[in-house]
Amino acid sequence: MAFPAPALLCALCCGLLAAAAGASYSKERCSWRGSGLTQEPGSVGQLSLACAEGAVQWLYPAGALHLTLGGSDPGVRPGIACLRPARPFAGAQVFAERAGGALELVLAEGAGPAGGRCVRWGPRERRALFLQATPHRDISRRVAAFRFELREDWRPELPPQAHGLGVDGACRPCSNAELLLVACTSDFVIHGTIHGVTHDAELQESIITVVAARVLRQTLPLFRVGGSRDQRLTSIRTPLHCGVHPGPGTFLFMGWSRFGEAWLGCAPRFQEFRRAYEAAQTAHRHPCEVVLR
Repeated sequence: MAFPAPALLCALCCGLLAAAAGASYSKERCSWRGSGLTQEPGSVGQLSLACAEGAVQWLYPAGALHLTLGGSDPGVRPGIACLRPARPFAGAQVFAERAGGALELVLAEGAGPAGGRCVRWGPRERRALFLQATPHRDISRRVAAFRFELREDWRPELPPQAHGLGVDGACRPCSNAELLLVACTSDFVIHGTIHGVTHDAELQESIITVVAARVLRQTLPLFRVGGSRDQRLTSIRTPLHCGVHPGPGTFLFMGWSRFGEAWLGCAPRFQEFRRAYEAAQTAHRHPCEVVLR
């Protein structure tokens, strides 16, 4: 899909959002806030945010916005961006731009997936989003706002099927092959037990309270094993529709950190994972080393 060039500004007004957007950037150029009321019909505002974390707030969406994340340099490694929409997310849709101008829907109007959505770009592929206003007779009270996190994919050498794990927000059982890949790619791998589960109907999230017995890996200091039992309690989130419930025994909790929160990918019982890992290790088919002892 080719994007039209922005319309020229009138000499006495700021009709095009692309030109007016500079005044709405945060000081660090990490976030942007603007209004579709200042945008000419049919125009596409051009935005660029330089930080790995930030926020976008589009009031009364109209027309479209083309947003580049992380600056103009696409980088030589694959990148992952996670978007967490404000509720309600109304007045626009958000697409990831692919090579050749193809668009992939990431966020739509409505409640949206719990925890947001993540999307992956390949090496040297521009990290760009296309925000398109949805037609409404009355655009008042409509706000399309979201937070974003952008990071490099630190394990691009893994098989292609590993790259979609934890990115699409899917809720389904993990196969043995997927368990091994998640153990290699996730932000945390925790050996522990379930203390309790609560459900938040408004956020459409379930919160699993976990007691960590051992931290095999974590990219952020979300879990600790020292101290009292209460000090080792940590929350892991998952979509409400996954139907998670407390169970006895020890588990291997694996997943991803989004916006300072832990989100569950897979949670096999520890012995179940051990059997799958040892079988793959014997067959020399384990994608990475996992120290279980």
